[in-house]
Amino acid sequence: ALVLLDRMWGTRADLAAIAPTLGADVPMCLAGKPARVRGVGEVLSPVSPLPPLHVVLANPGVSVSTVSVFAACRLPDGPPPPEPDWTDEAGFLAFLGEARNDLEDAAMTIAPAIAPLLSALREDANCLFARMTGSGATCFGLFRDPAPAQAAADAVRNAGLARWSVAARLETD
Repeated sequence: ALVLLDRMWGTRADLAAIAPTLGADVPMCLAGKPARVRGVGEVLSPVSPLPPLHVVLANPGVSVSTVSVFAACRLPDGPPPPEPDWTDEAGFLAFLGEARNDLEDAAMTIAPAIAPLLSALREDANCLFARMTGSGATCFGLFRDPAPAQAAADAVRNAGLARWSVAARLETD
């Protein structure tokens, strides 16, 4: 929307400066490509291209306040997440397995409907990896092929675990 309005109005605004003031996810959406995100979403670093996978995005239809999730979050002790570094699918999945979403437990406490949705994705035999996105409540699952991804998207919606779900090809660059 920012890019469209800027073009339509011909303002040539500094969208990168405006984006963080609108929300933590806006700089990432404005960039439109895979990146490592730091700070409160305003520091983006490029990462290796993503492997050619398919993703299911699913939301249980509950509202989760980012402020509430951060307030309820207890940051774990221990080392920070690993730096993103992969050259293939196996490396990408290994990185995701070592990384973490520190907000997941807090979000599931606030919105318990996230847990069964995430469990259903993780239990799908074709799902390579599943996690909650950001501060929730949307969850994602990664799949090698489009048909199992679409079947999983349909299954969580038909089971009443997701108000909406969609399967798509993961953009690789």
